[in-house]
Order: sequence, then C-alpha cells, then structure tokens
Amino acid sequence: MDFDLSDDAKTLREAARKFLSAEAGPAVARKAMDGDAPFDADLWAKVVEQGWPAARVPEAHGGLGLGADEACVLAEEVGRSLAPVPLLSTMAVIEALLVAGSEAQQAAWLPKLASGEAVGCLAWAEGAKSPAQMPGTRLEAGALTGVKAPVADGLAATVAVVTVATPDGPAMALAPLQGPGVTVAPAETLDLVRRAARLEFAGAGAEPLGTAGDWVTVSERLAVLHAWEALGTAAAAMEMTLAYAKERSAFGLRIGRYQAVKHKLADMYIKGELARAHAMHGCWAWGAEAPELGQAASAARVASLDALRFTAEEAVQLHGGIGFTWEHDCQFFYRRARQIAGALGSRAHWADRLVRALELRNRAAA
Repeated sequence: MDFDLSDDAKTLREAARKFLSAEAGPAVARKAMDGDAPFDADLWAKVVEQGWPAARVPEAHGGLGLGADEACVLAEEVGRSLAPVPLLSTMAVIEALLVAGSEAQQAAWLPKLASGEAVGCLAWAEGAKSPAQMPGTRLEAGALTGVKAPVADGLAATVAVVTVATPDGPAMALAPLQGPGVTVAPAETLDLVRRAARLEFAGAGAEPLGTAGDWVTVSERLAVLHAWEALGTAAAAMEMTLAYAKERSAFGLRIGRYQAVKHKLADMYIKGELARAHAMHGCWAWGAEAPELGQAASAARVASLDALRFTAEEAVQLHGGIGFTWEHDCQFFYRRARQIAGALGSRAHWADRLVRALELRNRAAA
C-alpha cells in the first residue's frame, strides 16, 4: 500500500496554495469577521471557477470525478488560509450523496453543488458531543421536525444533510432550506469567520438519505477531511509563530534563541508530523474504501485535534508580547481550532472509536 499523495493531488495542492495565498489569509478572515455577510461571496465565486466544489462529483453529474487525495489537499489549503467560504460544508453534502444518495437524489443535487448553484451544510449537532448519539430530530412521512445548532455555514447553505433518529441509530435526511417549515437564525460560536446557524425544522419537507450504516461511513470520511483541514490550520499557526520568534526580542535576544521557545516550536512540528502520518493513512483508507477506514479515520481525527489544539494554544502564548490578542491574527487559528474540535464530535468520542476498532482488530488477529 502507498500512503503518498498522487501526483495530481500534489499539483492541485500547489495550485490551491498559490491561489489562496493571493485571495485569502488572515487579512481576508479579519474582513469577514468585521462584516455581516455569512461568507465571502466574491471569493466563493472564484473558488467555484477553480472547480473545487466539483472535485468529488462524478463527471456524469458535471463534476471532475477526483479522488480522496484531491479532496484532502483542498481541505488542507482551506484550513491553512482560513478562507471564509462554505467549501468543506458543501463537500460534506456531496460525500453524503455519493455514499448514500439514490440516483434521483444525485441527479437532482450533485450538478447544483458542483456548479455552486447550491451550497450545502451538515446539521448533526444538538448539544451532544457524539455524532453516534441518537438525535432528537425526526423524519416522519416526509416531514422533518427538530432543531440543529450550531451548524457551520448554515447561514449560507441552500440544502442540508440532517441527522435523524431511526430504529437502527442516527441516519441522514436531505433537506432543502428555502422551503416552508425551515427557520434559519445566526448561532453564536467562538469562530467569527466561519459563521454558524441554528436550523429549526417544523414539518419541513425532506427525504431519507441512506441508512444508519451510511451515516457511519460518511462521518468517517468527514473525520479524515477535517483532519486535513486541521493540518493546514496547525501548519499556518506554527509558521506564523516561528516567524514571530525570529523577530521578537526579549532581554536583548530574539526569543527564538531561548531553549523553552525552541522546545515548544519543536513540539508543534512533531505533533504536526505525527498527525500528518495518521491523516495520510486515513486518506488512503478512504480512497481505497478499505475496511480499516474506521480505525484510520479515528486515529487521524484524534492526532489532528491534538496537534491543532497544542499549536493554536502555544501560538497565542508565544505571541504574548503583542499585548492584545484581538489585534493580532493568531486569534483566528485558535478560534478555528475550537470550531474544528466540535465539527464532528469530541476528541473523546473518536478516541473511544479508535480503541474499539483496535480491540476488534486484535481480537480478529488472535
């Protein structure tokens, strides 16, 4: 097995980094934070022109038909650049349709999502820390009832994948957000760039989307996707902190020359590389549809959250000499770290899934 990225994915990563370095970054994130718009519409239009929402959509539905490698590098670069666009949320809906959608559902929605005509979001949170916990939202006779909050990019979305209760466990429903019975309101979160919503469904029209087992598969693929986003965010935070340590002076020396600072920067790098190894394994397992996807995705999620939390927190600490964190861009990485940490269930949930997967593997090998 080869855990390296494909040449096409490496080329896409270089192009995406060049594009987002010019079009996004902390300055654009600050503008989004200070504004009222749910996302940067101009940047989103340029992202759609690049064809990124179409990356995973099959060619038969107007997409590019690319693989997991390409999806992961796009997530990494969006995480690195803090781009205020609903790309990853839209990719989540596309992935749910690829895993569980009927031919009619795919034909109705994949072309719209690929072209940017539709924007997607994933609505699973109801205050629980586990996407495996039975939700309170119900789908009965085509009518959806319940409340989801916070929903990342929910203010921008036109369609949502919503988790609902079934006898077999949480499953998915596909719900347009512009029809009757849907109320969309802002939800306050720590991340002021990626805006969140509170979605209330009162008999809204919706369709079942796959089975409870399909939701497990989708959540595992999205755990890998978020792991790559976390890698990009952590790498950008580390690079900003390293640059600051090389220029900030204290007691007559650059702070980067102090051993304690060197050790913190080294720990950032080591945790990031460990997380990248797990993320590469998860990407391979996703693309190969390997049976160990659950184990690989759980490990990638846990390692990436650990790396990002440590790096984001230490970045703020090592920038302490600036005086007011609000005025410095390092705050964005800490805020994004908190958003990613809650995006698909807590670290404890994924750590528990990892332990269970390893137990099953060891039992089978015994």
